[in-house]
Amino acid sequence: MKYELPKLPYDYDALEPYLDARTMELHHGKHHAGYVVKLNAALEKNEDIAKKPLEGLLADTTQIPEDIREAVRNNGGGHFNHSLFWETLSPEKEEPQDTFLEAVNKEFGDVASFQKQFTEAALGVFGSGWAWLIKTKNEKLEIVKTKNQDTPLNQGSLLLNLDVWEHAYYLKYQNRRPEYIEAWWSVVNWKKVAERFSRSLK
Repeated sequence: MKYELPKLPYDYDALEPYLDARTMELHHGKHHAGYVVKLNAALEKNEDIAKKPLEGLLADTTQIPEDIREAVRNNGGGHFNHSLFWETLSPEKEEPQDTFLEAVNKEFGDVASFQKQFTEAALGVFGSGWAWLIKTKNEKLEIVKTKNQDTPLNQGSLLLNLDVWEHAYYLKYQNRRPEYIEAWWSVVNWKKVAERFSRSLK
């Protein structure tokens, strides 16, 4: 399977002033695009692996031949994680609602407590990586962290992810990760998160 860079459902400047247009352009058009090119190059070396769904490969990287395992893990993860990330952003002002809101309140007490815990997790990622909200196989909402481009697909359903690699925010926020995370909350696509949560219930 040949992977392609997904088109964004909004313009590069649509998330201003929270996420700046130049960073979005480089993040999507250079960093994410680079992962796609390197992923395809790695998969060209093994036709059998190339036919398998990327989610399955990332959930169990032991099935990937050793000579391309690291390349598929890093670049496949970069492609997969970013594809989810772009969908989780929106210029529309929204709030968590319906069954997802009920689940958040049940697990964390309220939205503010959830956001505080998620922010702490994102701040606690050492170096480069991601913060995630997942629904575990035990049907609980849980905040987890991954390093580099690793993906918690083997832990449950992925609902929300935040990129805390410096390339996601350095042009505007430099080393001020806390400011970036605070701004990011203003552009979360809660409708998409709720859709993912609803699908996880089926």
